[in-house]
Amino acid sequence: MSDDCILCKIGSGEVESDVLYRDESCFAVRDIAPIAPVHLLVIPNRHVTRLSDPSAETRSVLGDMLAAASRLAAEEGVGSSGYRLTINQGENGGQTLEHLHLHVIGGKPLGRMG
Repeated sequence: MSDDCILCKIGSGEVESDVLYRDESCFAVRDIAPIAPVHLLVIPNRHVTRLSDPSAETRSVLGDMLAAASRLAAEEGVGSSGYRLTINQGENGGQTLEHLHLHVIGGKPLGRMG
């Protein structure tokens, strides 16, 4: 845990939040500034800053995060209609929190990227 990381504080319960999902690898909450009707964050329990962490543990956590995202999308009613998974990396990639997290976005047509 990083002492000044808001996502670590949410994960530990130090900052109250409505946790929608939790397992031994990750947890999920609603984004506080949603860009779609469904906008969730899937967050590793362990503080990981970026995807560039090459450890086997980080690779395992990423798989768990994807499985959680799929489950949550189904629970939120967007599993069949479609949703977007996004991980922002670095300043140019739009990363604003220095704790790896996966956005699950859906509930409306999102349009093409690129």
